[in-house]
Amino acid sequence: MRNFLWILFLIPIVGLAQVKKTTVATGAKTMGHSIQITLKPYQNTKIFIGTNYGKNKVLADSCLLNEKSEGVFESKQKLTPGIYFVISPKYSILFDFLIDEEQHFKMVADTLALDKVTITGSPDNTLFQDYSKDINALFVQLNNLQNQLKTAKNEADSSLFKGAYLGKDKEIKEKRNAFMVAHPKSMMSYLLNVMQRPEAPAIPMVKGKADSLYPYYYVKNHFWDNIIFNDNRLVRTPFFEDKLDEYFKNYVSREPDSIIEEVHYMLTVAKTGKEIYPFLLFKFTNKYIAPEFMGQDKVFLHLYQNFFAKGDTVLLNEASKKSITERAYSLMANQLGLAAPSLIINTPDDKKISLYDQKSPYTFIAFWDPTCSHCKIEIPRLDSFYRAVWKNLQVKIFSVNINFKELPAWKAFIKDKNLEDWTHAYQTEADLNKELQANLPTTIRQQYDVYKTPTFYLLDSNKKIIAKNLSLEQFNDFLVNTNKKN
Repeated sequence: MRNFLWILFLIPIVGLAQVKKTTVATGAKTMGHSIQITLKPYQNTKIFIGTNYGKNKVLADSCLLNEKSEGVFESKQKLTPGIYFVISPKYSILFDFLIDEEQHFKMVADTLALDKVTITGSPDNTLFQDYSKDINALFVQLNNLQNQLKTAKNEADSSLFKGAYLGKDKEIKEKRNAFMVAHPKSMMSYLLNVMQRPEAPAIPMVKGKADSLYPYYYVKNHFWDNIIFNDNRLVRTPFFEDKLDEYFKNYVSREPDSIIEEVHYMLTVAKTGKEIYPFLLFKFTNKYIAPEFMGQDKVFLHLYQNFFAKGDTVLLNEASKKSITERAYSLMANQLGLAAPSLIINTPDDKKISLYDQKSPYTFIAFWDPTCSHCKIEIPRLDSFYRAVWKNLQVKIFSVNINFKELPAWKAFIKDKNLEDWTHAYQTEADLNKELQANLPTTIRQQYDVYKTPTFYLLDSNKKIIAKNLSLEQFNDFLVNTNKKN
């Protein structure tokens, strides 16, 4: 495959970059954070604290330990509340702790006994440690029961272990809920709320009929209970992004309009969150600029037109700003349901030919390069589908060579592979130069988003785009099924 598209969107915090902090005043105490630490046996060396940026781990601060293994993480800036961890000089994670609004406390630990870390001056960390000890013991028991269930030798044992497993799982949930009721405003309760998913209720009977969709919609409608998308703490957890991915995979239709409704709402609410907003915007951009399913690039266009084009390009460096703008313009003219852009180009004997003069129920456009190794494989495969199935469905192939410098190789390939039954065309160097000199986004590659070869489109009888960005097998299935419906 020859790929002409390189896009890199720079997330504000990646790899082991340092976390951006927000300056605030803290009343009687000094502003920012001051976290004292004693970490034995390290002496006269630098250690770090890190946090999460979605699924990634990033550095938040560093300090130098003295000969007594003592140091202070401090700054005039506050850290964004969330889950943090202490990192050794060799960048291994030693233990977790919480950062809340109270950011002046002390930690004492020994790497030989990390289960005995003490944190003073932080009520939230006291709750966190107490809860973790109890819940971790229960999870060990739950995992043991799960292993016993997997290795059960007979149905009686399986039933016994399953009952014990469900009972232990219920105990964990009850303990979690009891903690949240007892400490509703604690950081730990907030994190537990972000983690949990609503349980699907039983299928109800409505007028004598089972409403099988009710549990699905119940979970969907309660999936984000008590979570507001402008809360920067969401970024500082390792499980929010997983929950977000689960929601879009299981509870949002793959139709682009359904996705657009969801992402637009989340981004609109998140707009006032200085960290969560760019996190969500770049996550959705990276996901839908090259989507998994056909037609979802419409979501990226919505993001560009409603967010980036309205000023949010300040979040990008110049190279990314240029790339994302060019990508958006390349997608505007070739969305599903739109009429295909006009193509008036040259036949192999240099006569003008128009795409719109090709009359047929279906037109398949193939943009390819005779020097592209992947094209040399896919174009003959395309001909095999054409001869076996598509010709009988009255499909016409409109083949476009995008490399005017290789006309002899192009013509030789057509003859060698016996592709004379297709319509072949190319754009001359003179016509391309005219488009470039006009300085308008109207080149063939821009209009049809030809940044890799081969690139395929399927049009209906009115030359509207009905499929794109599929494999040949997927195009074949689409054609066969569409023809049956028609």
